[in-house]
Amino acid sequence: MDLSIIIVNYNVKEFLQNLLHSIDKASSGISKEIIIIDNASDDGSVELIRKKYPSVNLIINKENLGFGKANNQALKIAKGKYILLINPDAIVSEDTFDLMINFFENNQDAGLAGCKILNPDGSLQLACRRSFPGPWTSFCKVTGLSNLFPNSRIFARYNLTYLNENQTYEVDAISGSFMMMKREVYDKVNGFDEEFFMYGEDLDLCYRIQQAGYKVFYVHNAQIIHYKGESTKRSNLDETKVFYDAMYLFVKKHFSGSFLVEAILRSAIGVRKVFAFLGKSKLAIFSALADLLIFDICFFIAEKIYISRSNWLGFEAADYIVIYTLPALIHVVIASLAGVYKRDSLSVLRNFIAVFVSFIFLTSITFFFKQFAYSRAVVLIAYLLLILSTTTWRIVLKLFFRVGVQIDDFSKSRILVVGTAKHAIRIANKIKSKRTDYHSVVGLVGNDHSDMGKIIESFEVVGSLENIKKVISEYKISEVIFSSEDLNYGDMMAVVANCQNEPVEFKISGTELDFIVGKTSVSMLDDIPLIEIHYNISGQLLKFIKRLFDLILGMFVLIFIYPFIYFFTKLVKKKTDFRSFILSVTSVVKGERSFVGPKEAQMETKIYIGKQGLTGFWYIENDAKTEPGKMDFYYAKNQNIWLDLEILGRTINKMWSKKD
Repeated sequence: MDLSIIIVNYNVKEFLQNLLHSIDKASSGISKEIIIIDNASDDGSVELIRKKYPSVNLIINKENLGFGKANNQALKIAKGKYILLINPDAIVSEDTFDLMINFFENNQDAGLAGCKILNPDGSLQLACRRSFPGPWTSFCKVTGLSNLFPNSRIFARYNLTYLNENQTYEVDAISGSFMMMKREVYDKVNGFDEEFFMYGEDLDLCYRIQQAGYKVFYVHNAQIIHYKGESTKRSNLDETKVFYDAMYLFVKKHFSGSFLVEAILRSAIGVRKVFAFLGKSKLAIFSALADLLIFDICFFIAEKIYISRSNWLGFEAADYIVIYTLPALIHVVIASLAGVYKRDSLSVLRNFIAVFVSFIFLTSITFFFKQFAYSRAVVLIAYLLLILSTTTWRIVLKLFFRVGVQIDDFSKSRILVVGTAKHAIRIANKIKSKRTDYHSVVGLVGNDHSDMGKIIESFEVVGSLENIKKVISEYKISEVIFSSEDLNYGDMMAVVANCQNEPVEFKISGTELDFIVGKTSVSMLDDIPLIEIHYNISGQLLKFIKRLFDLILGMFVLIFIYPFIYFFTKLVKKKTDFRSFILSVTSVVKGERSFVGPKEAQMETKIYIGKQGLTGFWYIENDAKTEPGKMDFYYAKNQNIWLDLEILGRTINKMWSKKD
């Protein structure tokens, strides 16, 4: 027999079918056997193989044994002259096997070889040729030097990016997603080290094969497409931690436990987590640092202003260190406790509150520290400057740069419905049709992987209970709704416990589909009678503020901008969105329309949802799946002056980005 093809499968039956189909085309002139080891899949893989591929030698494991151990099960019974280990989420070309076998026939010193592995977008998958993770190589990989200098032989050793991908050469290691070896090589090295669960076992095998006197090659003219990571997406593994743990195990085994490499690899996980935290919290960190700097600048300016207006000589030189550190830190701490520094928003109102509390606190503690009790006029001037400056930079970022705007898009309330039966589908449909709050139903979660990818009444099954934590993170889910008829409470609690650190709210639907219970609220699924629904826009105070805002802004535009746009439009005889917007301001001043509001005049007679707007969510959003009326109802319910400002800012951005 020419070739034994070994595939370890875990919950990727759709990909596995494609691979088997491509193998059939690529092996027409080759005698072969296919051995599939299923690592406890629950997506129907076993049933599929038995039904459609009865000639396959199927090994079924009751638990996930990992990559190396599962491959060893097949290696022990493989009969081919050559043995191919290939991942199930790959596709081979028609000539892949012929080219690889010819390479071995012409290179007797080759014991193991891999081909060119492409990503679905056609780019080279870097792991298909690499070096062993020695001290310097590991350091360059972890610190990112290999990415900064991809063409350097010194820094880019790990993935060998300085080598031409269209040439064949000897390498330290190849990827476990495609490894072909001679039968005699397996007989010498005896397969994988089963201490590796996932990752690292391919490196270890390459190392031991070379220790046995054989060479490892990268063969450029044979190629496959590898989708990479499809099995891990369907597991609950922390890939980063597993990867670096595997690298550490490899180094410990083959490099005598190098302290330097151990330190590098062990710290890598922590460094990656720190960078992940910094990435998610960069807005909060930036806000705190900006406020620290602005606070000190305000105190400096206040000191100079008061010196110029009085006989005061200024702060004592010895006190500068305390004056320009402690008060600023106190303010930032108070602001933090007030919830000013959030990772996804900039709050103007909370900043107002924090500045006020900080002022009261700072002026109060000077009674206990008389040596720092300088003129209160300086503190007052400083805080007036502080409230103006910290408010201004937040409004500028929100309006013109869309930074920290919580209404960036309508998908902010993203929901997963756990269940795939009728009850869960009815929940999803009711949420989708609810007008008073905007929710985006991202998809459904099944009990196992067998339903993943299915479309059930327009809702896609995007995950299973096993990998729900990963789905929550990847899709940025804000709410998870359990169907009480599809899932028992023990399973619900297990999911909640597993996801306790995720920024998501879990809710349980009532059996009669009339409500959803969460930790912070009870949401009604059916529309409540309109008279009982509270819409901000119908409140008398907010209506007055909105009208006053329209009038003041409208008069400003009418006096300072309207005349120029009017005459310019007459000259060029062409209207753009921006010019039309400005020319319509007269209707706002007259009270016929509002700057922000629904697209059409009042759509419902039972409830006031605002005057027709020159702009609104209907203009700035391009969500074809969202009913226009739903956007208007959402705006009416949540309207406030800051929301209007944010919509206006985004409107101007969009208008300016359009070509005349």
